[in-house]
Amino acid sequence: MPRGGAHFSSEELDRVLECYDIGKIHQVEPLSAGNHRAPKMVVISEQGKFLLKRRSRGKDDLYRVAFGHAVQLHLAQNNFPVTTLITTKEDSNTILQLDHHIYELFSFINGVRYDWSAEAARDAGRQMARFHELLSGFNYDLLMPLRGSFHDSGGVRSHLKTIASEKKAPVEPMKYTADKLMRLYEAASVRVNALGFDSWPELIVHGDWHPGNMLFAERKVVALLDFDSVKIAPVVTDLANGMLQFSIVGGRPNPADWPDYLDEGRVVDFLSGYMEVMPLKKSELGAMPDLMIETMIAEAVLPVATTGFFGNLEGEDFLKMICRKAKWISDNRDSLREAMK
Repeated sequence: MPRGGAHFSSEELDRVLECYDIGKIHQVEPLSAGNHRAPKMVVISEQGKFLLKRRSRGKDDLYRVAFGHAVQLHLAQNNFPVTTLITTKEDSNTILQLDHHIYELFSFINGVRYDWSAEAARDAGRQMARFHELLSGFNYDLLMPLRGSFHDSGGVRSHLKTIASEKKAPVEPMKYTADKLMRLYEAASVRVNALGFDSWPELIVHGDWHPGNMLFAERKVVALLDFDSVKIAPVVTDLANGMLQFSIVGGRPNPADWPDYLDEGRVVDFLSGYMEVMPLKKSELGAMPDLMIETMIAEAVLPVATTGFFGNLEGEDFLKMICRKAKWISDNRDSLREAMK
């Protein structure tokens, strides 16, 4: 069975909130969203409503958080829709460290989730381009950001091999699915490389641009959330992931019931919004379907290789669905490219 999530103890919560000058606390309640290893609490005090987050542990957490905060502050100074970071009362720091944990406190922003409208998808693409544009001249030399992407990744191949091993896949269909995903991933990587991937520009990318990480009002983005995956990578990887996340059709409890196809209209809407702000080369546009295949496979295989699950979904069923969707993109590559023109 999938493991349960982390949580705050009452003593821990008291100690953490004492470090912030937000007045008398009226109410706290857990928020079930995002990474289950990073618990979140909604805090209502006499000074307003806030979101408290404890970061999941990692050896490079402090550097990653510092880089993410620097990016958020830069965006906020340029009127980009992000939440406000709350500083500690003792040293005015946006990062709180207690007992080997890292905490963040944000102002709480009210909004609604992505409604699958053309307007919302287009604005999500537009805001991604603004994100890239505003950070194009940002100096990150002293912040030690992560680098890399899902493209042509040895890590993705290693996870697929783990899934295909006898230990992880005692049942033949699981090995067959992993092998098929490996072939789809390899073929997509080769095609992207042939289009000149290594020569395309790198910038600061969000790394996790999907509907769950933003809030909307009147079909406009009012808050971009979760800067845990911010890093340096070719901008096309961020764009391909965003186009996939805003067009993938699912939602039914059983992944076996999810359709193969993407919503082509939302693919084009997201891309159109992006290109209102930042144009793309013909070769970059041509790589989008294969990059979408790569990012979809890459996102799925790490949790399945590690836990056997993707969230609360059985890993085998989920990977079969990913395989069907990746094959659909591969089979419809030409029509997708034509639509993107």
